[in-house]
Amino acid sequence: MKYYELNVAGLKRQLTLCPVTDDLYIAGFIMIGDPELSRECAKELLKKVPEYDYILTAETKGIPLAHEMAELNGDSKYFVARKGRKLYMSGVFECKVQSISTANTQTLYLDTADAELMKGKRILIADDVVSTGESAYALQELVKMAGGELVGICTVLAEGDAAYRPDVIYLEKLPLFDKDGNIIG
Repeated sequence: MKYYELNVAGLKRQLTLCPVTDDLYIAGFIMIGDPELSRECAKELLKKVPEYDYILTAETKGIPLAHEMAELNGDSKYFVARKGRKLYMSGVFECKVQSISTANTQTLYLDTADAELMKGKRILIADDVVSTGESAYALQELVKMAGGELVGICTVLAEGDAAYRPDVIYLEKLPLFDKDGNIIG
C-alpha cells in the first residue's frame, strides 16, 4: 500500500493512495474520527474566510469541519445537504452531483425549512476536499435555489486543478498520483 504524508494546520497525517482509474490515484483524506485534525483545520480556515451567516456542507465528510468551524465561531446553526431525503424534512430542493470520490451520481437534498433560514443570508460552503468541484457546484446551486448569497467556498485541501481556482479558499494543495505513487498534478 502506498501513502502520502500530509502536513496541514500544524499536523502530519499519512494518507492512503486510492485508485480512481488504472492511471490515477488520489490520497484518501478523512477527518471523520479525528477531532484534533477537524479542530485545527477549522481554526486555520476561520482565519481566512469572509464574514458569513451560515455554513453549508455536504453529507458526510465535510460535517466534522463545518461543526468545528461553527463551534469555534460561536454559530448557533449550520446546514448539511443530505444524500437522501429524510422523513423529518418539510420538503426539499435537490441537485445532482458526480464526485471523484464517489462511484455513482448522487443527489444532494436541502430541507426547505433550512432553505428558508438561508434566504437572503451570507452562506459559506465548507468541505474537506475540493477536487473536480462537482460537490461545491451542487452546493452552490442549492444556495442559489434557497435564495442565499454565496460568500465563499472553503476547504482543507484543494486537490489537483482546484488549487488554481480563485474562488476556493484552502489550507493546503493535495496532489494527484500515478499508479506508482508519483505526483502527477
